[in-house]
Amino acid sequence: MFLNIKMRRPCLAANWKMNKTIPEAIDFVDSFLPAVSGIDDADILIAPPFPSLFALAEKLAGTEVRLSAQNVFYEEKGAFTGEVSPGMLRDAGCEYVIVGHSERRQYFYESDEIINRKIKAALKNGLRVIFCIGESLSERETGKTFDVLTGQIRNGLKDVGGEGLIVAYEPVWAIGTGKTATPEQAQEAHSYIRSKLREVFGGHADAIRILYGGSVTPENIDSLMACPDVDGGLVGGASLKSESFERIVKFKRG
Repeated sequence: MFLNIKMRRPCLAANWKMNKTIPEAIDFVDSFLPAVSGIDDADILIAPPFPSLFALAEKLAGTEVRLSAQNVFYEEKGAFTGEVSPGMLRDAGCEYVIVGHSERRQYFYESDEIINRKIKAALKNGLRVIFCIGESLSERETGKTFDVLTGQIRNGLKDVGGEGLIVAYEPVWAIGTGKTATPEQAQEAHSYIRSKLREVFGGHADAIRILYGGSVTPENIDSLMACPDVDGGLVGGASLKSESFERIVKFKRG
């Protein structure tokens, strides 16, 4: 059992990925908002697909829940068919954006260099960034976890300031598989990540929140949040049902 003495404000983010139509997104919010009304000791975020952003921005205005995008491009405007700029996200009502998710790295071949450019562009435009890092199963099994994390941090955060930054550790082998890092594995990785952040940002690293993302569920959220360096969750499948994400947001405090 860990002694939980962290002072960082928890953050619970719902990453819906390519799920929910606009009416489905609105139905979720209509059910979810009354259930979490009054929770003022955590940041609660919802990251829907692009088409739902503006509709949810209107629904979330004045509530405890903030809006995040799932991706962003690094240019302000131009001939980049299919892309969305940081300014467009701000205009749609976003305060946060997820950058570097393993699915973006795997399926869309996003390199650390591209991710670095996206982070800089998002921060420059006043968006807060959830920067995702994590190792594959083969990398973990061959003892390369820390090497992978070190490279992703150094390259992804090159010439980046720490203000407005959240890091999400998402072991790729645990995303959508039902497998979850044990609290001990999560804490080990999060502690290592914080040590690397100190090398980049100095003492400010202790204020940067590190979220766990990898099959977070209502059943494991309490034990994960008891880890000293786990400051929240980047939640995938378990965030698609309002009652499930509600339980995660209402994790056992203290």
